[in-house]
Amino acid sequence: MKGWLRVRLKLLSGAVLLLSATPFAGLAAQQNGARPAASASPAEDGQWTMPAKNYASTRYSGLNQINISNVARLKPVFTFRVGTAKGLEAAPIVVGSTMYIITPYPNYVWALDLAKGGKPKWVFRPHPKPASQGVACCDVVNRGVTYSNGRIFFATLDGSVFAIDANSGRQIWRAQVGNINKGETVTMAPLVAENRVLVGNSGGEFGVRGWLTALDAGSGKLAWRAYSTGPDKDVLIGPSFKPFYAKDRGKDLGVKSWQPDGWKIGGGTTWGWISYDPKLKLIYYGTGNPGPWNPEQRPGDDKWTAGVFARDVTTGQARWYYQSTPHDEFDHDDINEQILLDMPVNGRMRAVMVRPGRNGFMYVIDRASGQVLSADPYGFINSVRGVDLKTGMPIPVPEKKPKSGRITRNICPAAPGAKDWNPSAFSPHTGLLYVPHINLCMDMGVMETSYISGTPYLGAEVKMYAGPGGNRGVFTAWDPVRRKKAWELKEDLPLWSGALATGGDVVFYGTMDGWFKAVDARPGSNGRLLWQTKLDSGIISQPVSYRGPDGRQYVAVMSGVGGWSGAIVSAPLDARDPSSALGFVNAMRDLPARTKAGGRLYVFALPR
Repeated sequence: MKGWLRVRLKLLSGAVLLLSATPFAGLAAQQNGARPAASASPAEDGQWTMPAKNYASTRYSGLNQINISNVARLKPVFTFRVGTAKGLEAAPIVVGSTMYIITPYPNYVWALDLAKGGKPKWVFRPHPKPASQGVACCDVVNRGVTYSNGRIFFATLDGSVFAIDANSGRQIWRAQVGNINKGETVTMAPLVAENRVLVGNSGGEFGVRGWLTALDAGSGKLAWRAYSTGPDKDVLIGPSFKPFYAKDRGKDLGVKSWQPDGWKIGGGTTWGWISYDPKLKLIYYGTGNPGPWNPEQRPGDDKWTAGVFARDVTTGQARWYYQSTPHDEFDHDDINEQILLDMPVNGRMRAVMVRPGRNGFMYVIDRASGQVLSADPYGFINSVRGVDLKTGMPIPVPEKKPKSGRITRNICPAAPGAKDWNPSAFSPHTGLLYVPHINLCMDMGVMETSYISGTPYLGAEVKMYAGPGGNRGVFTAWDPVRRKKAWELKEDLPLWSGALATGGDVVFYGTMDGWFKAVDARPGSNGRLLWQTKLDSGIISQPVSYRGPDGRQYVAVMSGVGGWSGAIVSAPLDARDPSSALGFVNAMRDLPARTKAGGRLYVFALPR
């Protein structure tokens, strides 16, 4: 009894409100020792105000009305057609009694009244430039809006950032941050922290130069811009920059690690996720692949691409950087999410970030210093033998190196990596990270290419196919402390949706053929299927959970297949061309027979 009381007191003193389905449901996590960073994960309030749920990027709802004992009774309570049939990757967000959703291009923002069964309150139409659709490499997607201080912030495909009034939908300001004539688009969800609206560009396949931009949240004026390549002054590298590894130290490495002037069109776009530690005042984000894909045209480490930055949120000055994939040869860019945890490492508590990297390694990195504490494979990898923790360097497999004049076969993971942009979820209840990912390999040929502004800049031809076992998707429950899988589910199709973990020990995710699933999140459950329902289109969005105005718990997700993986349906593309969609079509030839294009919001709850 005394031991149980100690655990309960520890639970109650934590920064996250754990609404437990059973008295002992949180014991595994407490014994495990991993928990979200306290300053980045406030107590559960029943809302979902940013796509990642909180600055720690846990994508965890502490609500437990829906739990393992009753989730099988979930029913749809309302749906809403969004008016487009392109890929829907965004998370709905919920503030008070209003839900906000954004569509792919033309990027309409809808406000739905949850007190009136999802009836529209207003719609904002930003009118992005139609030409932006022609320079979107991987569908015209958008990954979400965010709420802060009475305003909704979002970006449009043509590189504009908007602030609109959350109550009325009235435009407050608009800022142009990208240039479609160069091939730049914006598809990411902004993050707002310390009065900064943070947003980065897409377009690494068009020879653009990556950047992260901070705007003043009140006025929309430029606060700072940090480039991913070029001289230190452009990358905002100064006296406070102290990378842990020697390979990342030196003057103007963003120029010297490239062929002459290659950094000017070298990629490193920042279209993924940003986390924020309010205690350290640092933001964390990854940079994308270098350009072109042909590595022979860009000898060197190609800094600062395919790595992760820590920056001061106010000034943008770099604090540290770690390059997970120097001289990226396989499009294994590093824009994935980083989950901020405090957990024991080698017997002592460390403030860390956990990153399921595109290259297939699960990184645990010290948030203050950038030291890699561990890097373990969570998917099948044959292109790299491991990561040397002393140097931080991956250990390549020479025979998998792409070379002109030949086809390099069976490179695993394929160009999307072991996991693409779709985010994981961490449960402080179970201590596990839930990772939706993919199992694809590829054949790759490279050739010389020329840069023409606003056009594809690749120099490679790729054909993707299922990896070992024949399944193309995997859903993994990963124990970050024990550095191993707790359980794993194999899915036939690649997983392109995000994950949602809840206080009822239920985790949700979707499949590309339209199944929305709930599985048992607990360590010993083997991911037992608890409930599933078929939606009108494939699911590549991010599910969320919230408390409605009536006090009930709801789960929401959008269906609408597309994105890079689903372009064969949403474009549509010819299945007879295996290299189409940068090689993804070859792996997805059966998708048009299994789902259709669509665009609908679904909201579920338990029956009254």
